[in-house]
Amino acid sequence: MKILGIESSCDETAAAVVVDGYRLLSNVVASSADLHVQYGGVVPEIAARNHIEVILPVVQEALEQAQCTWADIDGIAVTYGAGLSGSLLIGVMTARTLAITHNKPLYAINHVLAHVYANFLTETSLPGFKMRATQPAFPMLAIIVSGGHSQLALFENHFDYRLLGQTQDDAIGEAFDKVAKILGLPYPGGPSVEKAAQNGDADVYKLPKAKMPGYDFSFSGLKTAVLRLAQAEIGESYDFPSTKLAARLSDSQKVNIAASFQHTALQTIVDKAAQAYEEFSPESVVIAGGVAASGGLRAELSERIPIPIEYPDFKLCTDNGAMVATLGCFTVLTDQPPADPYSLGIEPNLSM
Repeated sequence: MKILGIESSCDETAAAVVVDGYRLLSNVVASSADLHVQYGGVVPEIAARNHIEVILPVVQEALEQAQCTWADIDGIAVTYGAGLSGSLLIGVMTARTLAITHNKPLYAINHVLAHVYANFLTETSLPGFKMRATQPAFPMLAIIVSGGHSQLALFENHFDYRLLGQTQDDAIGEAFDKVAKILGLPYPGGPSVEKAAQNGDADVYKLPKAKMPGYDFSFSGLKTAVLRLAQAEIGESYDFPSTKLAARLSDSQKVNIAASFQHTALQTIVDKAAQAYEEFSPESVVIAGGVAASGGLRAELSERIPIPIEYPDFKLCTDNGAMVATLGCFTVLTDQPPADPYSLGIEPNLSM
C-alpha cells in the first residue's frame, strides 16, 4: 500500500510517499523560511503564496523520487489542521483535486498526530537518512514539542490515546523564537538559541520554572523572565523596548542567557515526561515535532528516562510529508473512514 502525503500547514510545502506505514520512498520539502527571516517569524500571506507556486512541482517530484506513477498510489493523505488557514487551504484543495482527478481515496490528517507517526518509519533507501531500528511499542508515551504545540499523550494503540497535558500559553518552540528575538538571534529561534547556548554557561543565570498542575506546561513566564533579565543586565527598567536589547547586550551575556533559558525550558519538558513515565510505565517513549531535533532535549531525556529512546531522523522532526503519509497508512490499516474529496474543509485550531 502506497500513500502520498501532502503537508502545507505552515511555511513548508511537502510531499512524500510511504509504503505500509514503515518504508519511506520519497520525501520532498520546499521551505519558504528564507522569505520570513527578515520579519522574525512566519508571515501567513507570504507562506500561502509560496505554497501556491510550488505545491504541484513538489508533489510531482515526490512521485518521481518514489519511482511511482498515479496508478501506483493507493490513497492521498493531507493535513487539514492545525495550522495557518491560508496554508492549509492550499494543501487541502490540491489534495481534493488530485483525489477526484485520479480517483483516489482521501484521508484527512491531524498535523500534531502526524508528528508522532514520524517515529513509525523504519526503512528507506533515500540517502542521508538515519532511521529507527523498530517501530515503537504500545503503550507509548509521546512528547510533542514544536512551535505551536507542547503536549504529553499516552497511546494505548493506534488512534486510542489520551492527552495528559499541554501548554496553557506559549509552546516551547514559540518561546525559543521569542527569546531569539530578544537576543537578536536569527529566525528560526530553536537552532539559533541552541547554537548560542553551546558557547554559554547555563549556571550564570537562574531562571524560574513554571509550576503547573498535573502534566500541563507554561512558557510565557519564562519568556518574560528572560526579558526582565536582559533589561536588568543593561541597567534599564521594564519599559525599555525588547527590540533594542540585543544592541546593548554583550556576546557573553547573550550566550549565557541563551544557555540558561534553554536549560530551564528543556527541564520543564523533561520533568513532566519523567513524571509521566514513572506513573504510566509505557513500553516506549517517542518525541515528536520540530523541537525533537534539539540535541539538548535528546540528551536530557536520555538521562532521565530509564529505557532507550529511538528518535526520528532530524529531517523528519520538522514539518514533512512523510509523517502525513505514514499516519495515512495507519488510517487505512485501522479501517478509519476516508474523507469526502468534494467537501473536506480545514480546521486551523484542530487539537488532538
